[in-house]
Amino acid sequence: MPTETISASHLSIGFGKHTVVANIDFTTTPGELIVLIGTNGSGKSALLKTLSGMLAPISGSVTVLGGDPGKSPRRVAYLPQHPISSHTLPLRVRDVVAMGRFAHLGLFGRESNQDRKILQTSLERTGAIEFAEKSLRDLSGGQQQRTHLAQVLTRQAEILLLDEPTAGLDINGRKLVAEIIANERARGVTVVMATHDLSDAQDAAVVMLLAQRVVSIGPPDVALRDEYLRECFGFTQPH
Repeated sequence: MPTETISASHLSIGFGKHTVVANIDFTTTPGELIVLIGTNGSGKSALLKTLSGMLAPISGSVTVLGGDPGKSPRRVAYLPQHPISSHTLPLRVRDVVAMGRFAHLGLFGRESNQDRKILQTSLERTGAIEFAEKSLRDLSGGQQQRTHLAQVLTRQAEILLLDEPTAGLDINGRKLVAEIIANERARGVTVVMATHDLSDAQDAAVVMLLAQRVVSIGPPDVALRDEYLRECFGFTQPH
C-alpha cells in the first residue's frame, strides 16, 4: 500500500486566531497531484503555508511525511506566490537557483559535483539556462517565475507545494510547468498546486475547490461540477 505523504483531519487553518478555512480532510500519496482552486483570499495560500510549516494549524491535525509540517526541509519544497528576492543585490539567476541546495549543504557545506549537476539540470528543465548569467532584477516576470521554479527543483524534494506556479507565464511556459509536474510525479513526488485556472486541474488526482471553506473535494469531474463552480465563482464551465 502506498505511504501517505500528507494527511489532514478536521484541519482548520488561518492567521493567528482568525480561521480562513475549517474542517479540511484529505490525504495524498506519492506521485499524486492535488490542485487547490479558488479566488484570491479563498484559503489556497494559507493551506500551502500550513503544509510548509509557515503557519501553525488553528485546530485539527496535519502530518507531512509522517511528522509536523516544516520538520523536513530537505524533503519538502515550497514555491510561494510572490517569492522574496533582493532586487538591490546583483544576484545572477544561477546564484538564485543555487540557493535551493542550501538545505542539503548546510551553513558551511561545500558544493559537490552532484550539486552542480542538479543546478544545471534544473536551469535546463525550466528554460532558465537561457538567462542564467543575467541579474534577476533585469528579468521579466515570466523569467523570474522560471528562475524560482528552478530553485524549487534543485531541492530534489518528495513534496512540492506550488502557489500559482504558472503566474506570469505565456502558453509555452504553462506547458513547460505541466511537463515538469508530470515528470516530478513520475518519480514519485507529491505535488500540491494552488491555481485559479480550471485547466490546471485536468490531470489532478484530487481537486479541492475553496471559498473560505471546502466547497467540494474529489476527482476533477466530481469536484468541478457546475453547481460547485457557480457557488464558488458565479459561473459554470463551457460545454
